[in-house]
Amino acid sequence: MLCVFGITTGEFVIAGILPDVADDLTVSVPTAGLLVTAYAIGMIIGGPVLTALTARSARKPLVLGLLVIVVAGNLASALAPAYSVLFVARVVTALVTATFFANAIVIAASTAPPGKQASTVSRLVFGMNLSMMLGAPLGTLVGDRFGWRATFGVIAVVCLLGLLMVVFFVPDVGRATPASSAVAELRVFRDRGVQLAIVITAVTNMGLLMVFTFFAPLLTTVTGFADGAIAVLLLLYGVGAAVGNLVGGRLSDRALMPSQIGLLGLLTAGLLLTWAVSGSPVATTVMVFLIGALGFSVIPGMQTRVLDSAGSAPTLAVAVNASAYQLAAALAGWLGGRVVDGPGLRSVYVAAAAMTALGILLSWYAWHRDRVMSASRREEEARTAAA
Repeated sequence: MLCVFGITTGEFVIAGILPDVADDLTVSVPTAGLLVTAYAIGMIIGGPVLTALTARSARKPLVLGLLVIVVAGNLASALAPAYSVLFVARVVTALVTATFFANAIVIAASTAPPGKQASTVSRLVFGMNLSMMLGAPLGTLVGDRFGWRATFGVIAVVCLLGLLMVVFFVPDVGRATPASSAVAELRVFRDRGVQLAIVITAVTNMGLLMVFTFFAPLLTTVTGFADGAIAVLLLLYGVGAAVGNLVGGRLSDRALMPSQIGLLGLLTAGLLLTWAVSGSPVATTVMVFLIGALGFSVIPGMQTRVLDSAGSAPTLAVAVNASAYQLAAALAGWLGGRVVDGPGLRSVYVAAAAMTALGILLSWYAWHRDRVMSASRREEEARTAAA
């Protein structure tokens, strides 16, 4: 959780220190903004490729090696003498991020008690919640007070502390399988269940990410909040996300797919309700918390679904799942922009609800497919036993 907190703070904090980076390195703000795009692309591409190439590596040494690169990347960012050096440092850090997340999730799930995989994964995701609630604001504060380079220096120290804790406290769970290889891991994508799980991650998160992308203009232009209230509302959203993540993990432990479908249904209703009450600051404030809670409540279950579907080659599947989330973020910004240019800004809530509803249909189909296949296996086993 500490490692996830440090790494994702490094991803999110750039938005808060972007003007300072641009001024110090004498580039335009849009050019500095490419650091965000480059990080996302690095995760999308680097995660699957690096995870496939390291499929035969023992997990704990691999995670430690990836953390060394993360620490070095943040130190290089802090010391970068030019924009090009900072750009390369951010890309290198991004390339290993998804692979680290994938292996961390597999280690956590494999060491969890039976039936507790989703709630254990939710604790890792809680590190991401903390980076949104505390990491990015504190990192921005450090940057304002001591300069943006200090922000990356502090992140490097946090990740180094996490690395040391991994050395002493994380068990060595060995390799994925004795015969695991890049080709063997790639075969997992022939499985329709894995394909469905990854598509569900991309589709269902696109709606929530669409709203988050246009969070500030939705609240200021549509609802009428002052600019100064956005930081407080972002904190409220983050608190809701943390609560929803932990509760969703426990629900998913009890009933994975029914919980996912039910929570997505509540999220769809919540987005539509937010559209209906978006003119009321009080009601919208309540909905900001609820949307954060409901949106993040499904993430532990989705990760667990990928793990369950991938069988003996889960690491690459989880890495690709992380890439699917980043791709959803990129598409959410594009699709949301088309909605804003067309029906208007307020309609982003409705478009997000429609995407979430599509995720419900895909989730129901995946659940129905699982039950049919399970019934078929039981019938086959019964026939075999009778014979």
